[in-house]
Amino acid sequence: MADKVLDVKALTKTFGGLKAVDSVDLDVKKGEIVALIGPNGAGKTTFFNCITGIYTPTGGDVMIIPPGDAPERINGLKPNKITAKGMARTFQNIRLFGNMTALENVMVGCHCRTKANIIGAIFRGPSTLREERETIQKSYDLLKEVGLTEFVNEQAKNLPYGAQRRLEIARAMATDPFLLLLDEPAAGMNPQETRDLDELITKLRVDYELSILLIEHDMKLVMNISDRIFVVDYGKKIAEGTPQEIKDNPAVIKAYLGED
Repeated sequence: MADKVLDVKALTKTFGGLKAVDSVDLDVKKGEIVALIGPNGAGKTTFFNCITGIYTPTGGDVMIIPPGDAPERINGLKPNKITAKGMARTFQNIRLFGNMTALENVMVGCHCRTKANIIGAIFRGPSTLREERETIQKSYDLLKEVGLTEFVNEQAKNLPYGAQRRLEIARAMATDPFLLLLDEPAAGMNPQETRDLDELITKLRVDYELSILLIEHDMKLVMNISDRIFVVDYGKKIAEGTPQEIKDNPAVIKAYLGED
Protein backbone atom coordinates (compact mmCIF):
# COMPACT_ATOMS: atom_id res chain seq x y z
CA MET A 1 0.00 0.00 0.00
CA ALA A 2 3.05 2.24 -0.31
CA ASP A 3 2.02 5.82 -1.10
CA LYS A 4 -1.66 4.89 -1.47
CA VAL A 5 -4.25 7.03 0.31
CA LEU A 6 -7.27 5.05 -0.95
CA ASP A 7 -7.36 1.35 -1.79
CA VAL A 8 -10.68 -0.14 -2.95
CA LYS A 9 -10.85 -3.89 -3.58
CA ALA A 10 -13.69 -5.81 -5.28
CA LEU A 11 -16.27 -3.16 -4.39
CA THR A 12 -19.78 -4.41 -5.13
CA LYS A 13 -23.18 -2.81 -4.66
CA THR A 14 -26.44 -4.50 -5.60
CA PHE A 15 -29.95 -3.08 -5.64
CA GLY A 16 -32.33 -6.02 -5.76
CA GLY A 17 -31.05 -8.13 -8.63
CA LEU A 18 -29.08 -5.29 -10.24
CA LYS A 19 -25.32 -5.02 -9.73
CA ALA A 20 -24.73 -1.27 -9.95
CA VAL A 21 -21.05 -1.75 -9.04
CA ASP A 22 -19.52 -5.12 -9.83
CA SER A 23 -16.27 -6.05 -8.07
CA VAL A 24 -14.40 -2.82 -8.91
CA ASP A 25 -10.77 -2.24 -7.82
CA LEU A 26 -9.46 1.33 -7.66
CA ASP A 27 -6.66 3.10 -5.83
CA VAL A 28 -5.39 6.65 -5.43
CA LYS A 29 -1.80 7.47 -4.53
CA LYS A 30 -0.59 10.44 -2.50
CA GLY A 31 -0.65 13.67 -4.55
CA GLU A 32 -2.36 12.01 -7.51
CA ILE A 33 -5.33 13.18 -9.56
CA VAL A 34 -7.35 10.13 -10.61
CA ALA A 35 -10.46 10.21 -12.81
CA LEU A 36 -13.32 7.72 -12.88
CA ILE A 37 -15.13 7.86 -16.22
CA GLY A 38 -17.79 5.93 -18.11
CA PRO A 39 -21.20 6.28 -19.76
CA ASN A 40 -24.26 7.53 -17.88
CA GLY A 41 -25.56 4.79 -15.60
CA ALA A 42 -22.19 3.00 -15.49
CA GLY A 43 -22.10 3.08 -11.66
CA LYS A 44 -19.71 5.97 -11.05
CA THR A 45 -21.79 7.95 -8.53
CA THR A 46 -22.88 4.71 -6.83
CA PHE A 47 -19.17 3.93 -6.40
CA PHE A 48 -18.64 7.37 -4.80
CA ASN A 49 -21.66 6.84 -2.55
CA CYS A 50 -20.27 3.49 -1.39
CA ILE A 51 -16.83 4.80 -0.47
CA THR A 52 -18.19 7.93 1.28
CA GLY A 53 -20.72 6.12 3.50
CA ILE A 54 -23.96 7.11 1.79
CA TYR A 55 -24.42 3.48 0.74
CA THR A 56 -23.06 0.43 2.53
CA PRO A 57 -21.26 -1.77 -0.02
CA THR A 58 -22.70 -5.24 -0.60
CA GLY A 59 -19.17 -6.59 -0.85
CA GLY A 60 -15.52 -5.62 -1.04
CA ASP A 61 -13.22 -3.43 1.02
CA VAL A 62 -12.68 0.33 1.22
CA MET A 63 -9.39 1.23 2.89
CA ILE A 64 -8.11 4.72 3.56
CA ILE A 65 -4.48 5.36 4.43
CA PRO A 66 -4.14 8.91 5.82
CA PRO A 67 -0.56 10.15 5.32
CA GLY A 68 1.49 9.01 8.30
CA ASP A 69 -1.30 6.79 9.70
CA ALA A 70 -2.16 3.10 9.54
CA PRO A 71 -4.64 1.78 6.96
CA GLU A 72 -8.25 1.75 8.12
CA ARG A 73 -11.28 -0.08 6.72
CA ILE A 74 -14.19 2.35 6.46
CA ASN A 75 -16.97 0.12 5.09
CA GLY A 76 -20.23 0.93 6.86
CA LEU A 77 -19.04 4.11 8.56
CA LYS A 78 -21.45 7.06 8.48
CA PRO A 79 -20.62 9.90 6.04
CA ASN A 80 -19.77 12.39 8.82
CA LYS A 81 -17.28 9.92 10.34
CA ILE A 82 -15.61 9.37 6.97
CA THR A 83 -15.39 13.13 6.41
CA ALA A 84 -13.80 13.56 9.85
CA LYS A 85 -11.18 10.97 8.87
CA GLY A 86 -10.10 13.17 5.95
CA MET A 87 -12.12 12.18 2.87
CA ALA A 88 -14.41 14.99 1.62
CA ARG A 89 -16.64 15.17 -1.44
CA THR A 90 -18.80 17.38 -3.62
CA PHE A 91 -22.00 16.24 -5.31
CA GLN A 92 -23.23 15.91 -8.88
CA ASN A 93 -26.26 18.02 -7.92
CA ILE A 94 -25.12 21.08 -5.98
CA ARG A 95 -26.01 20.80 -2.29
CA LEU A 96 -25.40 24.21 -0.79
CA PHE A 97 -27.40 25.93 1.93
CA GLY A 98 -29.12 28.42 -0.36
CA ASN A 99 -30.27 30.90 2.30
CA MET A 100 -26.86 31.05 3.99
CA THR A 101 -24.04 33.27 2.78
CA ALA A 102 -21.02 31.94 0.94
CA LEU A 103 -18.94 32.48 4.10
CA GLU A 104 -21.47 30.64 6.28
CA ASN A 105 -21.54 27.69 3.87
CA VAL A 106 -17.77 27.27 4.20
CA MET A 107 -17.97 27.70 7.99
CA VAL A 108 -20.35 24.73 8.10
CA GLY A 109 -17.58 22.67 6.53
CA CYS A 110 -15.22 23.65 9.35
CA HIS A 111 -17.60 22.17 11.93
CA CYS A 112 -16.04 18.70 11.98
CA ARG A 113 -12.71 20.26 13.07
CA THR A 114 -14.02 22.57 15.80
CA LYS A 115 -14.03 21.71 19.52
CA ALA A 116 -16.66 24.05 20.99
CA ASN A 117 -19.60 22.27 22.64
CA ILE A 118 -23.07 23.43 23.64
CA ILE A 119 -21.79 24.91 26.91
CA GLY A 120 -19.19 26.94 25.03
CA ALA A 121 -21.82 28.12 22.55
CA ILE A 122 -24.07 29.35 25.38
CA PHE A 123 -21.46 31.06 27.57
CA ARG A 124 -19.09 32.06 24.71
CA GLY A 125 -15.87 31.92 26.70
CA PRO A 126 -12.48 33.07 25.37
CA SER A 127 -11.62 29.73 23.72
CA THR A 128 -15.00 29.56 21.94
CA LEU A 129 -14.65 33.13 20.66
CA ARG A 130 -11.09 32.50 19.52
CA GLU A 131 -12.17 29.36 17.66
CA GLU A 132 -15.02 31.29 16.04
CA ARG A 133 -12.61 33.97 14.80
CA GLU A 134 -10.25 31.30 13.46
CA THR A 135 -13.15 29.58 11.66
CA ILE A 136 -14.21 32.85 10.02
CA GLN A 137 -10.64 33.57 8.90
CA LYS A 138 -10.11 30.04 7.58
CA SER A 139 -13.41 30.21 5.67
CA TYR A 140 -12.53 33.58 4.15
CA ASP A 141 -9.11 32.26 3.12
CA LEU A 142 -10.75 29.32 1.36
CA LEU A 143 -13.15 31.65 -0.47
CA LYS A 144 -10.08 33.61 -1.58
CA GLU A 145 -8.42 30.37 -2.73
CA VAL A 146 -11.35 29.53 -5.02
CA GLY A 147 -11.82 33.13 -6.20
CA LEU A 148 -15.08 33.95 -4.43
CA THR A 149 -14.24 36.78 -2.03
CA GLU A 150 -16.61 39.14 -3.91
CA PHE A 151 -19.49 36.87 -2.85
CA VAL A 152 -18.50 36.50 0.81
CA ASN A 153 -21.78 37.93 2.19
CA GLU A 154 -24.00 36.88 -0.73
CA GLN A 155 -26.59 34.15 -0.23
CA ALA A 156 -25.45 30.96 -1.95
CA LYS A 157 -28.64 30.70 -4.03
CA ASN A 158 -27.83 34.06 -5.67
CA LEU A 159 -24.36 33.06 -6.87
CA PRO A 160 -23.72 32.30 -10.56
CA TYR A 161 -23.74 28.58 -11.34
CA GLY A 162 -19.97 28.27 -11.74
CA ALA A 163 -19.43 30.13 -8.46
CA GLN A 164 -21.77 27.70 -6.68
CA ARG A 165 -19.65 24.82 -7.94
CA ARG A 166 -16.53 26.51 -6.56
CA LEU A 167 -18.27 27.24 -3.26
CA GLU A 168 -19.06 23.56 -2.83
CA ILE A 169 -15.37 22.77 -3.36
CA ALA A 170 -14.39 25.40 -0.76
CA ARG A 171 -16.84 23.89 1.75
CA ALA A 172 -15.35 20.42 1.17
CA MET A 173 -11.85 21.86 1.62
CA ALA A 174 -12.91 23.35 4.97
CA THR A 175 -12.98 19.81 6.41
CA ASP A 176 -9.16 19.58 5.95
CA PRO A 177 -9.20 16.53 3.67
CA PHE A 178 -6.20 14.55 2.47
CA LEU A 179 -8.43 13.10 -0.27
CA LEU A 180 -10.99 15.20 -2.18
CA LEU A 181 -13.71 13.54 -4.25
CA LEU A 182 -15.34 15.65 -6.96
CA ASP A 183 -18.54 14.34 -8.58
CA GLU A 184 -18.84 15.97 -12.02
CA PRO A 185 -17.40 19.34 -10.95
CA ALA A 186 -17.58 20.76 -14.50
CA ALA A 187 -21.21 19.75 -15.11
CA GLY A 188 -23.15 22.68 -16.59
CA MET A 189 -20.11 24.93 -16.86
CA ASN A 190 -19.22 26.96 -19.94
CA PRO A 191 -15.79 26.49 -21.58
CA GLN A 192 -14.16 29.39 -19.69
CA GLU A 193 -15.51 28.18 -16.34
CA THR A 194 -14.19 24.70 -17.16
CA ARG A 195 -10.71 26.07 -17.95
CA ASP A 196 -10.75 27.98 -14.65
CA LEU A 197 -11.80 24.80 -12.83
CA ASP A 198 -8.92 22.91 -14.46
CA GLU A 199 -6.50 25.48 -13.01
CA LEU A 200 -8.21 25.47 -9.60
CA ILE A 201 -8.07 21.68 -9.17
CA THR A 202 -4.39 21.61 -10.15
CA LYS A 203 -3.65 24.51 -7.76
CA LEU A 204 -5.48 22.86 -4.84
CA ARG A 205 -3.46 19.69 -5.32
CA VAL A 206 -0.22 21.65 -4.97
CA ASP A 207 -1.23 24.18 -2.29
CA TYR A 208 -2.84 21.62 0.04
CA GLU A 209 -0.84 18.49 -0.89
CA LEU A 210 -4.13 16.89 -1.86
CA SER A 211 -5.00 13.66 -3.58
CA ILE A 212 -8.05 14.02 -5.83
CA LEU A 213 -10.51 11.51 -7.27
CA LEU A 214 -13.04 12.88 -9.73
CA ILE A 215 -15.96 11.74 -11.85
CA GLU A 216 -16.23 13.82 -14.99
CA HIS A 217 -17.74 13.71 -18.50
CA ASP A 218 -15.65 16.58 -19.89
CA MET A 219 -12.89 14.56 -21.54
CA LYS A 220 -10.69 17.56 -22.22
CA LEU A 221 -10.61 18.35 -18.50
CA VAL A 222 -10.03 14.70 -17.62
CA MET A 223 -7.17 14.27 -20.08
CA ASN A 224 -5.56 17.58 -19.04
CA ILE A 225 -5.36 17.02 -15.29
CA SER A 226 -5.46 13.27 -14.59
CA ASP A 227 -2.42 11.17 -13.74
CA ARG A 228 -4.44 7.97 -14.14
CA ILE A 229 -7.95 7.12 -15.33
CA PHE A 230 -10.27 4.25 -14.42
CA VAL A 231 -13.13 3.38 -16.79
CA VAL A 232 -16.34 1.59 -15.80
CA ASP A 233 -19.20 0.32 -17.95
CA TYR A 234 -22.30 -1.50 -16.69
CA GLY A 235 -20.80 -1.47 -13.19
CA LYS A 236 -17.57 -3.25 -14.20
CA LYS A 237 -14.09 -1.79 -14.58
CA ILE A 238 -13.06 -2.18 -18.20
CA ALA A 239 -9.76 -0.26 -18.22
CA GLU A 240 -7.24 1.74 -16.22
CA GLY A 241 -4.14 3.63 -17.24
CA THR A 242 -2.63 6.96 -18.17
CA PRO A 243 -4.67 9.42 -20.26
CA GLN A 244 -2.81 8.32 -23.41
CA GLU A 245 -3.37 4.63 -22.68
CA ILE A 246 -7.08 5.25 -22.10
CA LYS A 247 -7.39 7.34 -25.26
CA ASP A 248 -5.91 4.46 -27.29
CA ASN A 249 -7.78 1.61 -25.54
CA PRO A 250 -10.18 -0.13 -28.01
CA ALA A 251 -12.60 -1.20 -25.24
CA VAL A 252 -12.88 2.38 -23.97
CA ILE A 253 -13.34 3.79 -27.47
CA LYS A 254 -16.14 1.30 -28.10
CA ALA A 255 -17.91 1.79 -24.75
CA TYR A 256 -17.45 5.49 -24.19
CA LEU A 257 -15.09 7.73 -26.13
CA GLY A 258 -16.28 6.85 -29.63
CA GLU A 259 -14.27 7.05 -32.82
CA ASP A 260 -12.47 10.29 -33.57
